[in-house]
Amino acid sequence: MKLPDASWHQRQSLKNIIAVLDGQNGMVRFVGGAVRDSLLGLPVQDIDLATILKPDDVMARLSDAGIKVIPTGIGHGTVTAITRDGPVEITTLRRDVSTDGRRATVAYSDDWKEDAARRDFTINALSADPETLEIYDYFGGLDDLEKHHIRFIGSARQRIAEDHLRIMRYFRFLARFAETSIDDEAYAACTQAAESLNSLSRERIADELMKLLATANPSFAVGKMLEAGIFDHVFADADSEAAALLDWLVSREQAYNIPPAAIRRFITLLPKDADKAGKIVTGLKASKKMRRGVMDRLTAQEPAAKDMPVIAYHHGADAAQDIALLFAADDDFAACMAALDGWQKPVFPITGGDLITMGLKPGPIVARTLTKVERAWIDEGFPGDERVQQLAREAISPA
Repeated sequence: MKLPDASWHQRQSLKNIIAVLDGQNGMVRFVGGAVRDSLLGLPVQDIDLATILKPDDVMARLSDAGIKVIPTGIGHGTVTAITRDGPVEITTLRRDVSTDGRRATVAYSDDWKEDAARRDFTINALSADPETLEIYDYFGGLDDLEKHHIRFIGSARQRIAEDHLRIMRYFRFLARFAETSIDDEAYAACTQAAESLNSLSRERIADELMKLLATANPSFAVGKMLEAGIFDHVFADADSEAAALLDWLVSREQAYNIPPAAIRRFITLLPKDADKAGKIVTGLKASKKMRRGVMDRLTAQEPAAKDMPVIAYHHGADAAQDIALLFAADDDFAACMAALDGWQKPVFPITGGDLITMGLKPGPIVARTLTKVERAWIDEGFPGDERVQQLAREAISPA
């Protein structure tokens, strides 16, 4: 079987790298997601190459050819070539010397099958010759890909013992590619090893969770995670009805052709108690922006259509849309979405300087009065300049 024709592997910048690395003599192959996604007819985002050449040799060859190269992970054999078409990761063939579930000590190899064997799932162990486009499949990945079946290479328990994050990756790949097809061995191994997630950094856990939630429909995978007790080791107090809530949310998104958003879906997993939810988000080491975004959405009341412009003004159009999707009653949902159609944030037409020009004395009172005028302007539905001037005069008079 051969890799199907695709624009990504016809790029001249990529062909130049392959030529420099002696691809015509079998020294380099396409690996990973680019091969898998091309076979599925999906867009290719990242391009990875594997090579028999050692990292220092790779860097020297690329540099001599005038191709910029960065030692992004040279301790594990990975360098990155920078091209006009985007970065290309190049990794020397490896075998694991030792692993502890969080990191691995590796040695370089010249055995393609040995390198493929250290990957997680059979569908990720496929490789392709860049010259002939012939596919190399050592572990039945092509058959699993056709069946949309996610299966660990060899022993699922062993693969998870090598890298505990593979538990989260299993459910992410289940959501993305398999939908509702469970591999019994993989699921049992994930369930038995769930406690090992406690040894991982919360940032790594959160990154995988958000990638999972950004798939087309993660409801089944989340349900199986809840059933297996995975969330007990991701964060406490996950909503027991999260899978059903998530499925309901996805249905609303699909009805309005709204793309997935991980933060919106994440909220369905959280307890309704804002304090508990806040502790979870903080515990996952989320950024300040994400923490603010979650709390803005989670603490919103059930909105009506008339509320949507105000919510959008305070929190942004994306947050307002999420609040409608998450919390609007069925009878009001369509009207809430219509209220946001084409919405653009109005500009508050008065400044502190304007208030001073109108007779207000400089000082802290200016900011307080400006806030009062803005609140009145928002409450009245963002009226035009003439009404704002009147509101300002009314605020200045008692001040």
